[in-house]
Order: sequence, then structure tokens, then C-alpha cells
Amino acid sequence: MEENKRVVSVLVPCYNEEKSLPRFYEETCKVIDSMKEYDFELFFINDGSRDATLSIIDELHKKDKRVSYVNLSRNFGKENAMLAGFDYVRGDCVIIMDADLQDPPALIPQMLQYWEQGYEDVYAKRADRGKESLLRKFFSLLFYKILDHSTRFEVLQNVGDFRLLDRKCISALRELRETERYTKGMFCWIGFRKKEIVFNRGDRVAGSSNWSFLSLFNLAIEGITSFTTAPLRFASIFGLVIAFAAFCYLMYFLAKTLIFGDPVRGFPTLVILVLFLGGVQLLCMGILGEYIGRIFNETKKRPPYLIDNYQRGEAVK
Repeated sequence: MEENKRVVSVLVPCYNEEKSLPRFYEETCKVIDSMKEYDFELFFINDGSRDATLSIIDELHKKDKRVSYVNLSRNFGKENAMLAGFDYVRGDCVIIMDADLQDPPALIPQMLQYWEQGYEDVYAKRADRGKESLLRKFFSLLFYKILDHSTRFEVLQNVGDFRLLDRKCISALRELRETERYTKGMFCWIGFRKKEIVFNRGDRVAGSSNWSFLSLFNLAIEGITSFTTAPLRFASIFGLVIAFAAFCYLMYFLAKTLIFGDPVRGFPTLVILVLFLGGVQLLCMGILGEYIGRIFNETKKRPPYLIDNYQRGEAVK
């Protein structure tokens, strides 16, 4: 490594990516090999893969001194895997990419160009979402709108983890050690000078996505409950509205009975009201339970991840 060169770390979280990794390495090397003005570090995080992902990464490490990797003791999830990368990368800036080549390596030179201009967070915004069902696209956009309108900072829509982060951004993210992580929100929360790049997201070169609809739903719940208390406020306001409506309904029937002597009737109405109010109570208890569960997990103070082994490349000191 030459002393006057700046170091760029390419951070790649991996989970069962044995079919994609060789192609990803080949395509990425074509780009970084042409940029002689930088020293590159290819940093892989094996997030408890059950296939040959770790073996492939280890072979890349043995043949390429730029390759480093961390092998986690089990699958901790992509959010925690990225935190492990933040803790161990050595670059002056870090480019986060997926191994499936949906994040095109061809954007790396443009990201570095904006970084040299002084931008500290160069994020890639998707012009389209590739091959996704209409239902999945609808719920994804709905989630971003809900989160954006319920937080005090801007939440970027159609922006994933593909971005360049300056070392000061990485240092800030390393300070955020909560176990219930939503990194896309953290990128917005830390601030710093940002720059947008619009690109067309490609399709996976091999294999299938590890994100099921249920996994994305759970991630959406974590994102909302991690960055806003709006659901709790909604439950409180909704409860007040229902209580006021119930009181008005009570006064109406009381007045009607006292003035007109109306006999006691309306059993179906009573059943509907009881079931409705019971459902509202369970909904509010569920919202409260989500936050209590996160408080419980945070109070245990367990580490976000555990490392089985760490192999450091020799090209970056």
C-alpha cells in the first residue's frame, strides 16, 4: 500500500450467496482494478451462511490480499452484520454493497468522485425496484411514507443500503449500539452532507432473495418502532376518541330512556360495541407490547453480534 493513497473499503454482508459471490468478485475487481489512485479493501461479512459462502470467501482471501472477512458465529441478520463491518473496516470511506449484483459496481467511480468533492454520504436511489410484485412495491412505498411522516427527520424513499460513507459517518454509526437496529433510518438520523445518485436496480444474477414478505414486514415494524413513538401516540388519541364516542353514545341512550321511557333493547348493538372496544384495546396493547419488547431486549445489553473468526487482508495496513 502506498502511503499517499486513500483507502476505500467495499463492505459486503453475505448470507447464502455461494452462487453470486464469484460473479460479484469478478465484476467488482474489473472496476476497482482500473482505479489505481486508491487502495481497495474487499471486506466480506459471513452472516452465518449455511452453504459454501464462507469457503468461497476464504479462497478469495487466500488469492487476493485485498480481501478481509469476518465470520459471525451464527446468523444475526443483515443489520447487525453491517455493524460488524463498521467495527472492522479500515478504509477512509466505506461502500456498502449486496453480493447479488443488484447494486452495480459500475457506480463506484461516481460515488468516489462525489466523495472527493466533500460529500460524506453518497447514496444510490432506485429509479425502479426491479422484479417485484405490485403488492410488495405498494407496501414498501407505504412504509416509507408512514415512517417519513412520523419522524422528525427526512426518511429517504427507494433508498437501500447501497451507498458510500465517509469515515466520520462510520464512526458515528459505531456509536449506535442498539440491538434492535434499522440501519436505513440511522443513515438519515446521523445527518452529514449527502448526495443522491439515481440508478436502475438490476435483478439478482443467481439464487433467490433471502427476504420473504414476512421478513420485510418484521423489518418495517422494527423501523417504525425504532425511530418513532407515533404508534403509541396514535393508540392514545384513538383511545380518547373511542372513549368520547362511547360516552356520547351512553348519554344518548340514557336520555332516550329517561325522556321516552324506551325499553332496554339492542342486544346485537351491545355485542358489536363490546367486540369493537375489545379489539381496540388489544390493538393498543399490541402496540405497547412491541415497545416493551424492545425495551426488554435493550436492557439485557447483549452484544449485537459474536465473531467466530476474523481474517485480515495484507494489502491494507
